[in-house]
Amino acid sequence: MTGGRFDFDDGGTYCGGWEDGKAHGHGVCTGPKGQGEYSGSWSNGFEVVGVYTWPSGNTYQGYWAQGKRHGLGIETKGRWIYRGEWTHGLKGRYGVRQSVNTPARYEGTWSNGLQDGYGVETYGDGVLQNGLQKPMDDITIAH
Repeated sequence: MTGGRFDFDDGGTYCGGWEDGKAHGHGVCTGPKGQGEYSGSWSNGFEVVGVYTWPSGNTYQGYWAQGKRHGLGIETKGRWIYRGEWTHGLKGRYGVRQSVNTPARYEGTWSNGLQDGYGVETYGDGVLQNGLQKPMDDITIAH
C-alpha cells in the first residue's frame, strides 16, 4: 500500500492510502471547493467507517458499504440526532431519533428511511405515544 494525494477535475481532493489505484487504508476526501469531507477508512475505493461532514454542517459518523451509509451510525442533521441502523443509505430496522432542543423523540423500527412499525414517540410537548407507528416524515414528529 502506498500513500499520496489526488486532485480531481472538479476541485475535490483525496489524501491517504492507495492500493491498485484506489483509495485504501486511511484517508481524507474533500468535495469540490472544499465542500463536504469524509475522513476515515477506505477499502478498494469505498468508504468503510468514518465521519462525513456536509457543507451544511450536518454529519454522519459510522459504517458504509458500497458508497452508502450501512450498518450502525449517528447522523446529526440540524436540530435532530439519529442513532441506529442504516440500510443502503436509509435509516433502517431500528433506531432513535431525537431533538436536541425539545423532548421530541422516536425510538423504534424504521422502513425505507421512515419511522414505521413498533415504537415509542414523544412529541415536542412531552406527550408520549406507544405502539404501532405509521410512516411519517420529519415534520410530523414535533408539534
